[in-house]
Amino acid sequence: MDVRDLLFEIGTEEIPARFMPWALEEIKKIATEEFQKERLVYKAIESYGTPRRLVILVRGLQEKQDDLVEEIKGPLWSQAFDIYNNPTRAALGFAKSRGVPVETLKKKEINGQFYVFAIIREEGKDTASVLPALLDRLIRRLVFPKNMYWREPSLRFVRPIRWLLCLYGDEVIPLQLGSLTGDKVTRGHRFMGSSRVEISSASEYLEKLYDNYVIVDQAKRKEKILSGIASIEMEHNVKAVLPPDLIDENVFLVEYPVPFIGTFDESFLSLPEEVLITVMIHHQKYFPVKDVGGKLKPAFIGVSNNRATDMAVVREGNERVLRARLSDAVFFYNEDLKKPLALRVNDLQGIVYQESLGTLYDKVMRVKDLALNLCNELGCDEETADLVERAAFLSKADLVTNMVYEFPELRGVMGREYAKANGENERVARALHEQYLPAFVGDALPRDIIGAIVGIADRIDNIVSCGKMGLLPTGSQDPYGLRRTARCLNELILGLAIDVDLKRIVENSARSLKCDPDVAGRVMEFLKQRLYVQLREKGFSHDVASLALAVIGEKPLQAVKLAEQLESVRKEEWFQNLVTAAIRVRNILAKAGDFEPKAVDETKFQSDSEVKLYRKIQEITPKLSDALKKYQWERIISLLLDLEPIISEFFEKVLVMAEDPEIRENRLSLLYECNKLFRLVGDLGAIRGSKSGD
Repeated sequence: MDVRDLLFEIGTEEIPARFMPWALEEIKKIATEEFQKERLVYKAIESYGTPRRLVILVRGLQEKQDDLVEEIKGPLWSQAFDIYNNPTRAALGFAKSRGVPVETLKKKEINGQFYVFAIIREEGKDTASVLPALLDRLIRRLVFPKNMYWREPSLRFVRPIRWLLCLYGDEVIPLQLGSLTGDKVTRGHRFMGSSRVEISSASEYLEKLYDNYVIVDQAKRKEKILSGIASIEMEHNVKAVLPPDLIDENVFLVEYPVPFIGTFDESFLSLPEEVLITVMIHHQKYFPVKDVGGKLKPAFIGVSNNRATDMAVVREGNERVLRARLSDAVFFYNEDLKKPLALRVNDLQGIVYQESLGTLYDKVMRVKDLALNLCNELGCDEETADLVERAAFLSKADLVTNMVYEFPELRGVMGREYAKANGENERVARALHEQYLPAFVGDALPRDIIGAIVGIADRIDNIVSCGKMGLLPTGSQDPYGLRRTARCLNELILGLAIDVDLKRIVENSARSLKCDPDVAGRVMEFLKQRLYVQLREKGFSHDVASLALAVIGEKPLQAVKLAEQLESVRKEEWFQNLVTAAIRVRNILAKAGDFEPKAVDETKFQSDSEVKLYRKIQEITPKLSDALKKYQWERIISLLLDLEPIISEFFEKVLVMAEDPEIRENRLSLLYECNKLFRLVGDLGAIRGSKSGD
């Protein structure tokens, strides 16, 4: 069958760069679904995008739909036709409902029964006749996080659509969308290209737009940006800071990227480096520049969307804008230094944290108390506790500074810088920044325990506060980012090996917030769920992760250590035998009916296997309890290893349900003691699947 390429371009006002990566994936996904639905066969679908256009290029699209052949199952053949093969009312009704003659019904066997089938055939239509409706659905299904309405009330899109380029081979597809009609005309670069570029076929599209200063392929725009920056780096002997997200954002801010280097006055280097970088990256979308030694230079690399005759004009314009932003930052910085952080803490009383939870000042006091409780639990010395108390007291003071009000991304960073300038202890100053670490998966961890303790207390207060308000996540909804908060909490605890009892600190927080009795339990269940997810991500099997959390889930660090020990032995034969024995013990006791355990009577033992098991239980039970209290997981595994051959021998040689009722009850009492021992380390039966793997 003959094929042609389909080119569909949606021309718009400038689309926000942050939407574009998602939009390119989404439009390709929707197009794939629509073409499959319409039985249109193609070789490949490509998606492209610039700030002013979204494009799909469908290569090798056949000129006709595949024919539809559908088999629809009906009633039993015996119900549809009599013994003389005449159709009954059931057959006539089925044929009529499916729009086929009754004589075309077919007989097919399914699981030994014969059924009536209607065979529906529909000849495929020409692709060109199907495309207008298909492309209309494609546009209407593309729903962005934020959308706009304009002329046609029923149509919404991220930005007003200004033109539609729709070519199937060299044929224009007459798509009608509001007042717009599909055409073979597109537009070049807003400043450097033609406002009318006629495209004859898909094969010339990319080249013709390049001639009009539009690089449609985002991968090639990225390549041009990076090569231009590399040339600047080589020419000026500098190294640009290249965050991946900023590179991608610049890719979708321009249609024809032209990297350039600009400078700013060296006096601005007196500002903290993070301030300069924040202004350049987050507000101006520039790439900061450092020398070969890693020191920030008074320069930046920008990406222009205009290859001006005189690029000096572009550079000077960007320098002027940056100079204004940095001048504001200098003013805020100097003004903020006039009032020490300690004097700003009372200002937090004027900021409502949440109506039912009090002010931000109230939160700071709660966090301070939690942090001190945590110090006591961890056995911190008096000096450390004093530093933690001071850091917690100052932890949110920078939120009421001018700098953080203008640049919220600098919270914590400015707290650290202002604390240094105020003469606070170096560790306290560092903690004001490190309390927020890690901020995301893979982020750096605090270098000092001071910031870590404040960070744990702050996150617990956030989660318990939301628990009190009934805002713990359900389903896929998590508007307050509590799953991320819990993940970062666990990463902090595990990364720094902080052996904290979350249950205790959650209960302390719940009391401080005057929560209902069930809140602490619900919060702990939520935290255990998040820890379970992280254990699975670390490669632990479901049963091992579940058992570790059941035994010691309130202490994440110990839960991981236990999981490591269990995972190391779960596939060993002795451990599998022990698990099987644990399950047998549990099942036998469950089937024993109204059996009431009594003290084991050694005089009623009839075999050495009973004696050995009883004495081994007496020997290792106190040792196992001691090891559990001290979290000596390797020792626990060793004790279980000693038990395995003895209990396996017991089940090989001893019939528990003996005919003599006294012997039977004594053996059941022995198994009851054995079960008590097993329950110390959780439900080992949960790992039964270890023999067949995860």
